[in-house]
Amino acid sequence: MAEADPKLPQPSPQDKAAPDATKAQKAAKRRRLFLILGLVLLGVAVAYGIYWLLVGRTHVATDNAYVGADSAQVTPLTAAAVTRVRVMETQSVHTGDILVELDPADAQVALDQAKAQLASAERRVAGYYAQGRALGAQVSSRAADIAAANAQIASAQSDLTRARIDLQRRQVLAKSGAVSGDELTNAQNKYAAAVAGLDSAKAARQQAAAQVTAAQGSEAVNTALISGTRPQENPEVRAARSAVAKAQLDLDRTILRAPLDGIVSKKNVQVGQRVALGASLMTIVPVETAYVDANFKEGQLTKVRVGQPVTLTSDLYGSDVVYHGTVTGLSGGTGAAFALIPAQNASGNWIKVVQRIPVRITLKRDELRQHPLRIGLSMSATIDVSGAR
Repeated sequence: MAEADPKLPQPSPQDKAAPDATKAQKAAKRRRLFLILGLVLLGVAVAYGIYWLLVGRTHVATDNAYVGADSAQVTPLTAAAVTRVRVMETQSVHTGDILVELDPADAQVALDQAKAQLASAERRVAGYYAQGRALGAQVSSRAADIAAANAQIASAQSDLTRARIDLQRRQVLAKSGAVSGDELTNAQNKYAAAVAGLDSAKAARQQAAAQVTAAQGSEAVNTALISGTRPQENPEVRAARSAVAKAQLDLDRTILRAPLDGIVSKKNVQVGQRVALGASLMTIVPVETAYVDANFKEGQLTKVRVGQPVTLTSDLYGSDVVYHGTVTGLSGGTGAAFALIPAQNASGNWIKVVQRIPVRITLKRDELRQHPLRIGLSMSATIDVSGAR
C-alpha cells in the first residue's frame, strides 16, 4: 500500500464524513419517496375498492353510444309541380303544419270529372228502378195479350167449325143440284178463311207468348242490377262515389303536412320543381322523442334488464348536463351480425373480438326540451344494475 505523500495536503476528518452524510440523505429521501408512492398506491387501491363496492359492481358504462330518433321522410303521394315551400332547413314544425304546396289543377279537374260521373251513375241507377216498374207492367200487359190471343183462337175455332159444317152441307146438296156452284164456292172460301183465321190466331198467341218471355227476361236482368240494394248503395253508384273520394284524396295530397313534431332536415325541394311519386323532399327529426343506442360489450350485459335506470352525458353539453333514461330493450343481435358484410367466424384465420350489443335507452322528454339533442351525437351511458337478480 502506497504511503501518503507528506508534501500533499491531507483531508480532515470532516471532509471524510461529508460523502457519507450525502449518501445517507439520498437514501432517506429515496425511502420517503417510496413510502409516499406506496401510500398513494394504497390510497388508489382503497379508493378503487370502495368505488367497486359502492358503484363499480352495480353499474356498467360505455361511451360508445349515439343519439337516434324515429325520423319521418316527407314524400309526395301524387306527382305535380311545386308551387310553394313554406319551411326552411333546421326549422321547427308541429304536426299538421303545411310544408309544401303542389299544383292542384290536375287533381281538381279529375275531381270535377269524378263528380260528374257520380251524378251520371245516380241517374242511371234511378232509371234502373223506373225501368223495373215499367218492365213489370209490360209483363202483365203481355200476359193479357196471351189471354186475348186464346180468345181469338177460340173464336177462330168456332168460325172454322161453322164453316166446315156449312161446306159439308152444301157439298151434299150440290150433288142433287139443290145448291148452285157459286154458293158452294162461297162456302169453300169461308172455310178456307176460317182455317187461315185459326192459324193467324195461333200465330198471334205464339208471338204474345214470346213477348212475355222477352219481357220477363228483361225484367230479370233489370232486377239483377237493383236487387237487394237501395239506389245509393248500388255498386255503380258506390264505384263512382269511390272515384270521387279518390280524386278528393289526390287533391288533398297536393298539400304536404308535417306528420309529427320535429326539426326540418335534408330539405331537397324548390319552387317550380316537379316532384315524382314517392320522392324524398325532406326529413322531419323528432328531437323531443330522441333515444340513445348504447353499444355495450357482451360481458357487460350480464345484469342488464329492461326498465333499469340510466344516467347519460352528452359531448355537446359536457358533464354539467346529466340526462336520465330507462333501458327499453336490447337488440336481437350484435352490430357485426347485421353488418353489410358479416364476419366469417367459421374461417380458419379467426381472431376472437369482443362483440357489442345495442341497448335502446329512452330519455325523459322534459330534459330533452331543456337541452335538445340531435341525431348522431355522442353520449356516455351508465346503467344502474343494482336491482338485477
